[in-house]
Amino acid sequence: MARRPRLDSEAARRLLDVSRETWTPLERYIALLERWQPRINLVARRSLDDLWRRHVLDSAQLARHRERLASPWYDLGSGAGFPGLVLVLLGLGQVRLVESDRRKAAFLAEAARLSDAAAVVLNQRIEALPKTDAATITARALAPLPRLLALAAPLLTAETELWLWKGQDVEVELTNAARCWNMRVERYRSISDPTGTILHLTEVSRA
Repeated sequence: MARRPRLDSEAARRLLDVSRETWTPLERYIALLERWQPRINLVARRSLDDLWRRHVLDSAQLARHRERLASPWYDLGSGAGFPGLVLVLLGLGQVRLVESDRRKAAFLAEAARLSDAAAVVLNQRIEALPKTDAATITARALAPLPRLLALAAPLLTAETELWLWKGQDVEVELTNAARCWNMRVERYRSISDPTGTILHLTEVSRA
């Protein structure tokens, strides 16, 4: 397969049809990430050459469904802020960024502060979250689907909607999850990765 050309900030902005005013805070956030990256390895080194495609575009594509992301919204395993911080900077409501790594949580807090983002950083393990009702849950490259649903269980209600970024093994993960979970599944092909899928899960309950 031929290597795709590197995507820069302006090309990503045009693909997403985002105004320059909205895009500027995203550029400041990415500049901060690049300054912190040598110290705490926020993203995989091999992804830095195409960061705007691999991380920003990949996260921001969910903005196409912005009307379906209701609050309270939890982003699990936020890492460097993908997708949660990207989506908030694009105007998608308020988010709770859940990240157990202290250094990554410090980065998220600084990025949210500098960009005046509508985000609260929760520096704790997902398993330690108090039982509460989440309207929306997002997670990107966090865990296989059965494990991810078990982690999210304390936040789930009959109305919770999950948006999950998955790779080429998505059907295997769905088959494995169906042994323990009931759910309604919608699939959306990723615009950033030909092998990627975004799952939209609703009516999730233990089987």
